[in-house]
Amino acid sequence: MPISPRKELSNLVPATHGSPDYAEMERLGLVLEEVIDFSVCSNPFGPPSSIRNGLAKAVIDKYPDTEASELRAALSLKLGVSPQNILVGNGSTELIRLAALVYFSPDDTVVIIKPDFGEYEVASRLCGARIIHLIVKPEDGFRLPLDKLVKLIRKHKPKGLFLSNPNNPTGQYLSRKNIETILDASSECLVIVDEAYVSFVENAWLSQDLLERDNLLILHSMTKDYTLPGLRLGYAMANTEIIANLRLARPPWSVNTIALKAGVLALQDTEFLDISLKKLRWERDSLVAKIGHLDLQTVPTQANFFLVKAGNARQFRAKLLENKILVRDCTSFGLPEYVRIAPRTPEENAKLVTTLKELNSKS
Repeated sequence: MPISPRKELSNLVPATHGSPDYAEMERLGLVLEEVIDFSVCSNPFGPPSSIRNGLAKAVIDKYPDTEASELRAALSLKLGVSPQNILVGNGSTELIRLAALVYFSPDDTVVIIKPDFGEYEVASRLCGARIIHLIVKPEDGFRLPLDKLVKLIRKHKPKGLFLSNPNNPTGQYLSRKNIETILDASSECLVIVDEAYVSFVENAWLSQDLLERDNLLILHSMTKDYTLPGLRLGYAMANTEIIANLRLARPPWSVNTIALKAGVLALQDTEFLDISLKKLRWERDSLVAKIGHLDLQTVPTQANFFLVKAGNARQFRAKLLENKILVRDCTSFGLPEYVRIAPRTPEENAKLVTTLKELNSKS
């Protein structure tokens, strides 16, 4: 008889993500390089050339620095926080699972907003936590019902609360006042705010100003804004006690030398983000307007991606993929009528609009 794994794996459903499914591409006879990927919400204008040129100098015949000292120092300078308030990880997904491992025990209660990033639920269930969902509805403009969330927290006294800000996939962004209200209601609860896409929000408020709170963990990705998804790089910010606890459970050398070097080089390129994000916001607004003219309903967003009400999302995605265009089917988010689109370069966006027009004319 085979050895049984821990019981939490018995009904565990892996999270679904954007990005190409390599096996699907092969099955459909598609060449990956020829598919335009609107399913991944990364900066289409990167990575910065300074990173491509500088990685040749990365030292790969020695173990990486477990503490990521150089990168943490660079982040400290950029963010205006102490290096002791920063922990670098192998992408924000590693940090999500690390936070769950450190703070959640079997039968703890964790609150998760739906729709939201699927890895929050996977990480919580792996730890045996009990999940309570708060559903955000399309008919309410996908706005978070703050009063309802506060009541839920006070009633169930959860050990943890996950939310992305801006939300993935809706693009809704919570104000500092909203987050403070949640923190005030969650004195016995670790509030994990995932800011993977906050760089794309125009005039975003600075969450690091709240690091004195003893129940706040902020997660950041460096793969989205600097276009480094293949390297896996992210970081957490919190008070020193939370960071110290996470450090105890972190695997050694979890971030490779090349990723650490790329992070430092990215932070040294002070112009790249300003220039590319301005272009991307213009492309987003232009694409939203053009898709709206095709009688497809779009959802207002503050992120670098937006939802489109497409009817049957699986069929909509499949038709576009036949034309070598990939969008994110949001069925796994509980939104089977919606797809998520992340704008790309002007030429690629024009190809998407042209293809949608052609498909409309055939329907």
